[in-house]
Amino acid sequence: MKPAKWRDLSDDELDQKVRELSEEIFNLRFQLSMGVAKNPSRIGLARRDLARAKTVQGERAAKATKG
Repeated sequence: MKPAKWRDLSDDELDQKVRELSEEIFNLRFQLSMGVAKNPSRIGLARRDLARAKTVQGERAAKATKG
């Protein structure tokens, strides 16, 4: 998902996405360790999406404290 779409999400939706992505990364890492991962490259995509979501959360927190 593009950063602009992340910024369009509400705070609650963004929090939900962060939880989902964190859980997905955990599950993918577990699958990789067991050797049953169907798509090992998905973990990289999930980590990037999580970083984007957390960046948007940080931007909003900084804006809230500044303004």
